[in-house]
Amino acid sequence: MGHLDSVTAVTPRQRALLEEWLPGAEVVADLSWGLAGTTVLHVRRGEESYVVKAGGDSDHHIARELRAHREWLRPWTEIDRAPVLVHADDEAKLLVTRFLPGELVEGHPSEGEPWAYREAGHLLAVFHAQLAVEDATYEARANEKTLAWLSKPHRIDAHTEARLRDGVTSWPTPPATLVPTHGDWQPRNWLVHEGVVSVIDFGRADLRPAWTDFSRLAARQFLADRALEEAFLEGYGDDPRDPDAWRRERIREAVATAVWAHQVGDEAFEEQGHRMIADALTD
Repeated sequence: MGHLDSVTAVTPRQRALLEEWLPGAEVVADLSWGLAGTTVLHVRRGEESYVVKAGGDSDHHIARELRAHREWLRPWTEIDRAPVLVHADDEAKLLVTRFLPGELVEGHPSEGEPWAYREAGHLLAVFHAQLAVEDATYEARANEKTLAWLSKPHRIDAHTEARLRDGVTSWPTPPATLVPTHGDWQPRNWLVHEGVVSVIDFGRADLRPAWTDFSRLAARQFLADRALEEAFLEGYGDDPRDPDAWRRERIREAVATAVWAHQVGDEAFEEQGHRMIADALTD
């Protein structure tokens, strides 16, 4: 695709840093999702391949990604299951990692195979197990975020919105145990290479209850095939989902999905969010 200096989606400061870190590097592919303010590039310099992530003005993912690399990824990088950080500049919202070979599990035959979910469950358990902290305010803050989502433009009907608001404002706010979480744990952020599953994309990483990393899978893959959920739980080792806390999480995730997707114009994802809301309110 050309040299790094031909990339227009990076700032002058980011381009200067990349020229310093990876002089003469060539862009192999643009891996950006297009829905967030982050440019993602696969680049090559000599025999080495890297991934460049460059945040724009609206980006709020790079800081979380860098924290994950610096504080929480060692259980995965030590076994070559996550990319290793090579260069970073927090102020410039820029990072470079080693390129991790593989194909996305999403859309790959392995997306429907229990063995991949068993591996993903085990990887997640190792990640969660490295740290636990008690937080007396997590539930209250999570409720406030959900109410904030409902105050943004959306297409949730008025009756359902009223039910959601009534529910959220009546929920208890018990202390929560927080662990390092990926934040977007699903096949689009897993790679498969020679029968091994690895992990990418840490822009939503944060300290949260362990069961929050089950949300994305529960809304899609686990619904489609119960065997995938069973394999995942086998790999994870147990099921951390308390029924009451899990229902609250499902509603929070559903609201965020429907509202965010409406904001970015992703109608298919918005439709999924509305289905998630209906399912969570029915249970």
